Amino acid sequence: MTQLIECIPNFSEARRPEVIDQIVAAIESVSEVKMLDRSSDLDHNRTVLTFAGTPAGVEEAAFRAIKTASELIDLNQHTGAHPRIGATDVVPFVPLSDVSMEECVAIAQRLGMRIGGELSIPVYLYEAAATRPERANLENIRKGQYEGLKVEVEKDPNRKPDFGPAKLGAAGATVIGARNPLIAFNVYLTTEDVDIAKKIAKAVRQSSGGLRYVKGLGLLVDGRAQVSMNLTNFRETPIARVVESIRREAQRYGVGIHHSELVGLIPQDALVDAAVWYTQLDQFDKEQILESRLFSTPAAAASDSADNGFSFIEHLAAPTPTPGGGSAGAYAGAMGAGLVAMVSGLTIGKKKYAEVEAEMQAIRVMAESLRKELTQAVDDDASSFEVLMVTFKMPKDTDEQKLLRSAAIAQATLNAAHVPLHVAGDSIKVMELALKCAKDANLNAISDSMSGFAMARAALTAAGYNVRININSLEDKSLGDKMLSELAELEERADELEKEIRAVMKSRGGI
Repeated sequence: MTQLIECIPNFSEARRPEVIDQIVAAIESVSEVKMLDRSSDLDHNRTVLTFAGTPAGVEEAAFRAIKTASELIDLNQHTGAHPRIGATDVVPFVPLSDVSMEECVAIAQRLGMRIGGELSIPVYLYEAAATRPERANLENIRKGQYEGLKVEVEKDPNRKPDFGPAKLGAAGATVIGARNPLIAFNVYLTTEDVDIAKKIAKAVRQSSGGLRYVKGLGLLVDGRAQVSMNLTNFRETPIARVVESIRREAQRYGVGIHHSELVGLIPQDALVDAAVWYTQLDQFDKEQILESRLFSTPAAAASDSADNGFSFIEHLAAPTPTPGGGSAGAYAGAMGAGLVAMVSGLTIGKKKYAEVEAEMQAIRVMAESLRKELTQAVDDDASSFEVLMVTFKMPKDTDEQKLLRSAAIAQATLNAAHVPLHVAGDSIKVMELALKCAKDANLNAISDSMSGFAMARAALTAAGYNVRININSLEDKSLGDKMLSELAELEERADELEKEIRAVMKSRGGI
């Protein structure tokens, strides 16, 4: 059995997607790990990443992510609804397969020592890795947040970190530990009164006499009261029990549940248990789940893929600002890269194409990398637009506030233009690969090479519209001159490539 560990680091940033992109890239630079999820909350100004892999791979990826975050995030400039003490706020390790909790604790200790020594960031160990009983609870370590800890760590011996200096820099401190699977779960109420959310959180959390294995606090998010929770043992305290407890408490104040949300991933069993509870399937056997029977079959993989595509199209058709044209362009580019990967794969191993096999193997690797980048750009484009919308809500009562708001809008607009410009650059790379496939790859798949080229060309066109609309909205349009110049060069290159591939199609495909 393969050893697997999950790591779920929380970063104090969500409003600058390009920063999270660099942290994700640092994680993905380690070959032994796989990125599983990325979840950002603008009000919390917090991003939760989830990745898994071998013990050594996960440990190294976590270090690279923390190092990158420390270089890009300044806690002195950070604001958000969620409590925090560091750029990388908390890093839990969770044993998944053939790994003990003790091994995860050892990883937390080694990583903490390395972070404290090499990066000079104070590190506190928590949960199963805690060196003191009071530090097992994250809330105790995070008391006073960054601003309070910055003062107390130099004066109070009880706040001295486990590793690193007793002094906070711009990256703050980091909490590292080992724990069982946790569900980050938020419930929104039909009120904007945050005091009600705080009262309900107090009623349901374990520390104030509520449900065991529930941690919670009341916040105001998107103009709505939210009960934000961590459920640390869903088997002992099922998610359905938590929801119903909140519903009953809310009724005391004349409000109800508006909706709930997950942050990151959830074990399948937790959702199954909730469904069984609500539907009162008392004689239910989990082997009755269709997907459980089909789990390892090719049909399951195909179904998952189709569902993901359908989900994106449904979201695209919804009457909401995001995802929009920029995301659609990135999606088209990803489809183009996928077709290139398919064509090169259909060429590899064929005797007739032995002379180009090495080239096709390289093309397949590059196409898969581009497909991954463009798929991520689907979410990045939507996130950059949402960040831009947040800047328009900044206060403008004083001259100073107006200046800050104007600068923030300009920066967010440039960031919103940067994402589609990056998509345009990737699209050209896909077009170049598609042209090579059209020239030399499996002739039976030449129409697929052309289709991949067409998808990438459409992605470039859509990306161009989005770059220009953002630059055009700037008060000082000269800030976008360099980006527009780069876009024009890419479009000129696209015209040249299209002429080439049409000639290839005519000579090799007879069309």
